[in-house]
Amino acid sequence: MTGETSESKPSQRSDGASGDGSAASDPVATLIQVTAAIVMVLSISLSLYQLYTAGIAALTALVQRSIHLGAILALTFLLKPPFKGARKDRLSVWFFFDWVLVLLAVVCVLYICINLNAIFERQGDWLPADLAVSIIGTILVLEACRRVIGLFMTGICIVGMIYAFFGPYMPELIIHKGYSIERIATTLWLTTEGIFGLPIGVAATFVYVFVLFGAVLEFTGGGNFFIDLAYALTGRFSGGPAKTSVVASGFMGSVSGSAVGNVVATGSFTIPMMKRVGYRPHVAGAIEAAASTGGQLMPPIMGAGAFLMAEFTNTSYLTIIKVALVPAIMYYLTVLCFVHFEAKKENLKGQAKENLPRIPRVLREGLHFIIPLAILIYVLVANYSPMRAGFVAVLSTFAASLIANLVRWTVAANGPAGGDRPRTSLYGFVRHEFKQVLGALEKGAQSAIMVSVACAAAGIIVGMVTLTGMGLKFSSLVLDLSFGIKALAILLIGAASLVLGMGLPVTASYIVLATLAGPALLDMGVPVLVAHMIVFWYSQDANVTPPVSLASFAGAGVAGAHPMKTAFTSWKLAKGLYIIPLVMAYRPLLGMGPNYELLHWDVIFTMITTSVGLVAFAAALERYFIRKATWLETVLFTVAAAGLFWTELWADVIGWIAFGVVVLLQKFYTPANKDLQPLPDGRPDPH
Repeated sequence: MTGETSESKPSQRSDGASGDGSAASDPVATLIQVTAAIVMVLSISLSLYQLYTAGIAALTALVQRSIHLGAILALTFLLKPPFKGARKDRLSVWFFFDWVLVLLAVVCVLYICINLNAIFERQGDWLPADLAVSIIGTILVLEACRRVIGLFMTGICIVGMIYAFFGPYMPELIIHKGYSIERIATTLWLTTEGIFGLPIGVAATFVYVFVLFGAVLEFTGGGNFFIDLAYALTGRFSGGPAKTSVVASGFMGSVSGSAVGNVVATGSFTIPMMKRVGYRPHVAGAIEAAASTGGQLMPPIMGAGAFLMAEFTNTSYLTIIKVALVPAIMYYLTVLCFVHFEAKKENLKGQAKENLPRIPRVLREGLHFIIPLAILIYVLVANYSPMRAGFVAVLSTFAASLIANLVRWTVAANGPAGGDRPRTSLYGFVRHEFKQVLGALEKGAQSAIMVSVACAAAGIIVGMVTLTGMGLKFSSLVLDLSFGIKALAILLIGAASLVLGMGLPVTASYIVLATLAGPALLDMGVPVLVAHMIVFWYSQDANVTPPVSLASFAGAGVAGAHPMKTAFTSWKLAKGLYIIPLVMAYRPLLGMGPNYELLHWDVIFTMITTSVGLVAFAAALERYFIRKATWLETVLFTVAAAGLFWTELWADVIGWIAFGVVVLLQKFYTPANKDLQPLPDGRPDPH
């Protein structure tokens, strides 16, 4: 075949195709096509491997994680260019360099799998080959991190290793004995204390199957079903498309691993609708960003957070999603309040009934997607592992989609003469369904690249923090700076999360913060699950907080709005992200006792007061409730919010009184101020 290719070169056209119009005789095109085929096969194989280990036969932790990471590294080097401007669709020195990296990744992973028992036996008594493989493997992870996450996280990893090596030369506050290159490299690559630690373990098990679940929903039409259902339920209300965005992002964000991805997926539909009914572009983009960020907080999936938290806190997954549900609903309540008040201020109407999807039609066409969701919840409640639950969810979604499509195809095929007959044969139908399955499997693997690389890089940071004892030092620093005040410590953690979030994805930010700052909250008497929930909530803030605000920038891109204007608006809308964790620290919002019981008077009272406080807070910021608020009413809303958030009963009483008074004023008092009178079109004067 090589001979034929070389002989055909003279007959090639300048565009790279062969003289007969086929690319088969073009060695460049052939090589690129082969690479694309390898990527597809590798992606599908990885998804099948993950399904096998999730639902059929589990493997040893180090083997499971190393095979997963090896495939992820290979996909990273084959799909992600080494630098901006480098192209994957043409031959260059970088093309061959990436293939060298792929082969090195395969060798490093096979070394672990082949020598597993020997590695366990000689812990600490390492061979030169062990050291060489460990150094190469660590460098490969750093390079993958640079390509996928960026220089910020890569730099943190490198700083962590430098700190571990030069420990004796550090300032007194963070000094330690120091470790050799051999100790650092082998800890990172040949143990479960570094790269193959808990973060990548979670990514290689729980997270992957649920990322795959999201991909299956996307390919089978489940995502569109949930969006249409949300639009049908909320579209007729004032500011309907914005409320659709909030509800749809709650549905989709729960099974999505990325707030940014959620913005692009649901925002491509909801943002144009918001602009169409009168929302300013930056407001539309901000609403979608704030709503999509909340999706990471919403059970049952919560991105990767719930699985990591269950492992870190040694708590059942079911308990995690139980205590996470109410705060997540509160967050969405806050966003909905901001959306509603904005819509009322601007006199934005809902969509006409005839322009909305019909609920019966939506349910008829997509009701089968409820079945996998119900099965997922049942399996979780039945105390099966999240990994097994994800496995069942993926298979049941495939099955439900196949059966529904088969019924439709059969009905159409056997319809009355002259009706709409299918254009495809049985073979065409089977081929289409098979391609859909393969597409979902491929998409799932490629969607998992970012979270897996982030977890692998986070493993370097966690490994170095553990090795050097930096976690205890950081915890002591937080305690010293906060003077033992929980609220101040939480604010410091929030500031740290914002800085980390400028360069780290949510999952990595949570892992680093939980390792560094979590112990400080525990030392202050905060229960372990509450401490981790606080850290997890604050790890989301970089999505909507300037100057980075990645989800906001994605929303601005879809909306065609100014990025920073969108970012500051989303920051306002997402204020529940900052308030609710403070309430968690002081009040039993997550439940009472060691089992976090929700059906307790104190818990119910906290839920009600906090929810009303969030409504008052939104009304104060927007200066709107039933109508535009006077300055006195704005002050009363602020007093109500502060009182209802505070922990003392007397503060709650003041908050309830202030809220009751201002609601009565809004309802029965008409201000004489002309600035608050409605305009001829019914809108209040915004000036």
